[in-house]
Amino acid sequence: MRAPALTFPPELLLQAQGSGLGMKAAIFDVDGVLTDGTLFVGADGELMKPFSVLDGHGLKLLRAGGIEPLIITGRDSAAVRCRMADLGLQRAVYGAGDKLAAAELQLADLGVAWADVAVIGDDWPDLPLLARAGFAAAPPNAHAEVRAAVHHVTRSRGGEGAAREFCDLLLMAAGRYAALLESFAGQGGRASTLDAR
Repeated sequence: MRAPALTFPPELLLQAQGSGLGMKAAIFDVDGVLTDGTLFVGADGELMKPFSVLDGHGLKLLRAGGIEPLIITGRDSAAVRCRMADLGLQRAVYGAGDKLAAAELQLADLGVAWADVAVIGDDWPDLPLLARAGFAAAPPNAHAEVRAAVHHVTRSRGGEGAAREFCDLLLMAAGRYAALLESFAGQGGRASTLDAR
C-alpha cells in the first residue's frame, strides 16, 4: 500500500477526531458549501445550481468510511433534491427554518452526540450548529463571522472542493482514508459500490 499523497497537520487531525476514533456524523450546508452560493434563476422561476463531482464523491466516501453525512439546508429546490438522490443520501432536511432544531432531530435519531459531529457551513444560519460541533469548518468564501467561529477554514472554496477537503480530513482523522484509497487503487481505480459521483 502506498502512502497517501494528501496530508494534514497532526494538530488538525487531532481536532477532527471527535471524542473517540473519528466523527460519527458530518453536517453539510448546501449553498456556499456544496455549491459556490450562486443561484441560476430562470424566467419560470426554476433554480439551477452547480455541484462539484469531487464533493459528491467525498460524501459517498465519507459514508463508506462510517461517518454519516447529513444535509441541512435553508432552501428547498428540485436541483438539490435531485443531487442528493443521485448520491444516495437519505438524511437531508430541506427548507430548514431552524437548522439547529433540524440537526437535533437527526442526531437524536442516529444516537450521536455533538462531540462526535463535524459541521461545515458558510453563513449566519449555520452558526448554532458550528458552535455545538465537535469539529467545525468553513470554506474561505464563508462570511467573516463564520470563519472566525470555526476550527478550520478549507483551502478550497465552496462548490469547488471544500466539501471534499472536509470529507478527506475527517476520514484521515478517523484513520480510514488510506484503506479507502487502497480499495480504489487495488481495483484499477474503481470501487464498485462508489462508482457514481
